[in-house]
Amino acid sequence: MSDFATDELIFLPLGGAGEIGMNLNLYGYAGQWLMVDLGITFADDGEPGIELITPDPTFIAERRDSLAGLILTHAHEDHLGAVPYLWRRLECPVWATPFAAAILRRKLGEADLLDDVPIHEFTAGETIELGPFSVDCIGLTHSTPEMNALAIRTELGTVLHTGDWKLDPEPLVGPISDEAALRRLGDGGVLAMVGDSTNALTAGTSGSEALVRRTLTELCRDRQGRIAIATFASNVARIETAARVADACDRHLVLVGRSLWRIVAAAREAGYLADLLPPLEAEDGAHLPPDKVLYLCTGCQGENRAALARIAGGGHRHVVLEEGDLVIFSSRIIPGNERAIGRVQNRLIWNGVQVIDERRDGVHVSGHPCRDELADMYRLVRPRIAVPVHGEYKHMVAHAELAGSLQVPDAVVIENGQALRLAPGRPEVVGEVQSGRCYVDGDVVIPASDQAVRTRRKLMFGGGVVVTLVADAKGRLLAPPELVLQGLAADGFADNLEDEAIRAVDEALRDLPASARRIDGRMTEAARVAVRRFIRARLGKRPVVEARIMRIG
Repeated sequence: MSDFATDELIFLPLGGAGEIGMNLNLYGYAGQWLMVDLGITFADDGEPGIELITPDPTFIAERRDSLAGLILTHAHEDHLGAVPYLWRRLECPVWATPFAAAILRRKLGEADLLDDVPIHEFTAGETIELGPFSVDCIGLTHSTPEMNALAIRTELGTVLHTGDWKLDPEPLVGPISDEAALRRLGDGGVLAMVGDSTNALTAGTSGSEALVRRTLTELCRDRQGRIAIATFASNVARIETAARVADACDRHLVLVGRSLWRIVAAAREAGYLADLLPPLEAEDGAHLPPDKVLYLCTGCQGENRAALARIAGGGHRHVVLEEGDLVIFSSRIIPGNERAIGRVQNRLIWNGVQVIDERRDGVHVSGHPCRDELADMYRLVRPRIAVPVHGEYKHMVAHAELAGSLQVPDAVVIENGQALRLAPGRPEVVGEVQSGRCYVDGDVVIPASDQAVRTRRKLMFGGGVVVTLVADAKGRLLAPPELVLQGLAADGFADNLEDEAIRAVDEALRDLPASARRIDGRMTEAARVAVRRFIRARLGKRPVVEARIMRIG
């Protein structure tokens, strides 16, 4: 940790500060680093060809000899999903709960890394010793089992890293939050709390999973048509709820979406869902009468390749939803996904399907704390410093203001890449390191600045043109330039567009001196610029233009 003083305790987020998702947190002390979580986020329409995004791990990858280990707080994709893609750059041991480990092993198996990554399992109440860090694991409730806050103890003080959490009196799957452990931690003195900000703008409490079960049962009882519930695949309590609702309504639970089957298998491996009847495959559900089936589907965020989008578009092999059927979105709308979700809902409604979403009270409760729960946590823990993370900037600012109103002496809002000294002395940003995003492009991970991604984005918005020249050694054209237009609206908008573009290339090449016409690069650049300027003038577009030359003779 040569970049920072070894007698300072540093908190350094490389992902998840100023955004929801893609969490990567570092704690530095005594020459070593502890990593907490390594997650992904999902791409939107602005990243063509990209589905998954990871944090940029360059800073810690270059210092991996000082990386004591990685602790995963829970099994959500935005906290462990990047491990298969980035572990080769880190090569550190990984700690996870049994359920998170079951999820991770399946991912590592798909990435051919299962035998390479050392995974150590832990449970709530245990202590993990990693270099200068002693980490107590405290069980909290969340929307997936076995969420653990981490009390990270060092000689300079204790930091509570909350992870994602809520205070649910009836979580249905797993125990309630260990408030007694949090109170004992506060009694012993807490230097800082690094905490979830997702719902810092929302008054009240997040609500209980028990409320969702009651609401869904009421909505589904006495319905005649097919019922589909869309939710996050990792929400094991919601999966159990769907099974209970199906049983209460004399229906069979049918899982639609591969990730749901993976989660159910991992949950059973970790001891959950053991007393439920096995769900049916989509193919088997297709043979049931409409009033005897309850589908549980992936795709609650409108993902194009997920089950619900394919069903809504009529492209699923075994599942059809039509007039008189019901779809319940038992999920919240993650910011940025509004358009995608709207497209799926509109298709369903166009087909005569009734749609109910989070605007109906009780169909979903958040896994993250609202303001009253945040206040309760601060009263239990009583930290000297509050560091909001896991939220957009507006959420983190609201979190900091709330902490200040609860008499927390220092509340500091930082962004990815900013190194915050927690001790000794008052908290202070003492440096900034490389951070950002990497794209999972097929089977490789590339920087967000990679030329391939920039080119795809330009093609998406501006189209493309390929110009081919055939010339002799002196640069005299042996055939008219050939143009291939891609993604440009030529027909009906610009008559004879290609012919006019070819004339623009001819004119540009005639203006070149004889010496320049002997140089491939000079000729192709003149053709490229001529076409780009012409298309810009005629169509108002800035296409990606590639020019190539063949020399004959």
